[in-house]
Amino acid sequence: MTTTSTTDKIRVLDHGFVEYVSHMGDDLTVVNAARVSFNKKSLEFGDRDEKLISYLAKHNHWTPFSHPQITLRIKAPIFVRTQMFKHKVGFTENEISRRYVTFNPEIYTPRWRFAPTDGAKQGSSGFIENTDSIDNMYIPAIVDCVNIYNNLLKQGVAPEQARAILPQGTYTEWWWTGSLSAYARVFKQRIDAHAQWEVQQYAAAISNIIEPLFPVCWKVLTEK
Repeated sequence: MTTTSTTDKIRVLDHGFVEYVSHMGDDLTVVNAARVSFNKKSLEFGDRDEKLISYLAKHNHWTPFSHPQITLRIKAPIFVRTQMFKHKVGFTENEISRRYVTFNPEIYTPRWRFAPTDGAKQGSSGFIENTDSIDNMYIPAIVDCVNIYNNLLKQGVAPEQARAILPQGTYTEWWWTGSLSAYARVFKQRIDAHAQWEVQQYAAAISNIIEPLFPVCWKVLTEK
């Protein structure tokens, strides 16, 4: 197991985070995964290795980048988790289950945005400045949902059913293990300006944790 200094935990949104758990490999791992084709091995990372990494990324030789693995723990609203879990190739996830645990739910309070104005069916068109009237609708509804959830549990309702009342903004947590190439693909897609704003915040946090672990590879894999 390679140990490299990294940011342990980055806060995201109002209650979320991305937390470093562990990783395997480094930039040299990618180099040697590629060089094995010629029965070669680099003992120390040098200029030739940096050029090789650039070549591999430029020509989409992705398999050497799939050998390093990173495990993160992520806390995010359910709707963010749903978008993240669309990325299946190269990932394994294990999530907290409210079938088994019944801790008090935390709910995301959004930075409200306007609907898109360009005819698009998704996205938004800027933040709303005065959100008092929106919060006055949203927050009481959220409080009611949480109270009903807790009351259902008190009345003996099975946790796997009581959770049905909880909204999409409820926070969940999961362990996410993926290859370096898989995380780079997530970052490039989810940091894009067309991605949902909340998901962009998680993509940025993921990058801030992984970049120090694989500085050369991450740079070439994520550049535009």
